[in-house]
Amino acid sequence: MLIEEIYVRAAQASVGLMVGQMKMIRKLKTYRHALWFLLYSVFYMTAFSAVEKAGHVHYHVIHTWLDEQIPFCRFFVVPYFLWFGFIGAAVTWFVMCCKNKDEYYKLITMLMMGMTIFIVVSVVYPNRLDLRPAQVEGNDIFAILCRYLYRTDTPTNVLPSIHVYNSMAVCYAVNANAALRRKKWVIAGTDTLTLLIVLSTMFLKQHSIIDVTTGMVMSVVLQVICDHIFETEPERAGADARIYSSKQRESGSRA
Repeated sequence: MLIEEIYVRAAQASVGLMVGQMKMIRKLKTYRHALWFLLYSVFYMTAFSAVEKAGHVHYHVIHTWLDEQIPFCRFFVVPYFLWFGFIGAAVTWFVMCCKNKDEYYKLITMLMMGMTIFIVVSVVYPNRLDLRPAQVEGNDIFAILCRYLYRTDTPTNVLPSIHVYNSMAVCYAVNANAALRRKKWVIAGTDTLTLLIVLSTMFLKQHSIIDVTTGMVMSVVLQVICDHIFETEPERAGADARIYSSKQRESGSRA
């Protein structure tokens, strides 16, 4: 009886293991589209680490007189660090919850294009900042986080600002999603956090106005490109119809 019981339990365990493996396989198939961004993330972190360790002899210093007019404010360290969770949560939502996979692919295409351009710029145009305060005073949590940030993040390779670019890319994606647009608190929170993150890069002296501006301009340009790449057939048909109608009105007015 003991041997039979062992066999039964072993069989049950085997069946349970097989069922668990089948569920895992189904989940992997369901979310296999996330693999592209995961693989790219490995490439990006490897490339970024190599660029940071390159140790160029000459860096181009990014600076404008407007940077001097912006005071250092340690409280902005909160939205600056929230950026990591913000981007991660947004990508995860589009992987797991967004029914329109094109919206996910559009978002990660935006992110990958911008981050790749950043790596290329860092290689061909090594750059740095000299804006940080000599010392961050205080023992509060904000000052502690600022000192930690300055210890772990070098003031090199800052152009364009990926904090700004990725935040705006996510903001575009969230505002364009029909399901999320119905949740006003999500849109308000996304827009507010995006604005705070953009401001934090300057108030923490992590980026110059030049970095921020180039990040914003790049996000607008690449968003237009991605809109065209991922334009659906109904959208193309609607655009063609509007163009045709406009031409008809013009020809009618001439007549």
